[in-house]
Amino acid sequence: MNNLDYPIPVLELVTALKQLPGIGTRGAERMALWMLQGHMGEAEAIARTIGQAAEHVTPCPVCGFFSTEGEPCAACRDEERDSRLICVVEQATDVIPIERSSAYRGLYHCLGGKLSPLDDVEPEDLNIQSLVERVSRQPDCEVILATGSDVEGEATATYLHHLLKEMDCRISRPAQGLPAGSGLSHADTLTLMKALEGRTRL
Repeated sequence: MNNLDYPIPVLELVTALKQLPGIGTRGAERMALWMLQGHMGEAEAIARTIGQAAEHVTPCPVCGFFSTEGEPCAACRDEERDSRLICVVEQATDVIPIERSSAYRGLYHCLGGKLSPLDDVEPEDLNIQSLVERVSRQPDCEVILATGSDVEGEATATYLHHLLKEMDCRISRPAQGLPAGSGLSHADTLTLMKALEGRTRL
């Protein structure tokens, strides 16, 4: 006697849901069963919303953040922002944490990744040329290289620094150090080094 399993369409739905980031087999199975056990109306509404987002959300033509219908994003349209500040991030998703800090009121530039020769990501694969063009149109600006502190992020920041240092702009990097509420015993060597290098005078 064969062990009983879900019908093939259910298994295919579970497999499809497993492709979502952060969703394992059990989570995908729970979602699939939720949809099939009396919630198809909600599931169809979610599917329509996903389709509409995929159809209408596009990268901002100026900075690469999320926008709609190819229009500049809300930040690029905001005339109250300081256009002389350009914060360079790896991905569009990196913009939101900076915005939520309420500590920055400039513009952004999303690279769409970071340099990684092992993954065949070269400078021409990133949104770098448009950054150079933006800086050339905005004299006396400051470019904040807010890429990650991992090897690829540091390599990307170093590459951009060499590319921009001859242009009419200031180049900076966000300070890195100890997280608030944490002790020295929880910090790794690189974090401690960055914290000491970026110390401020009291």
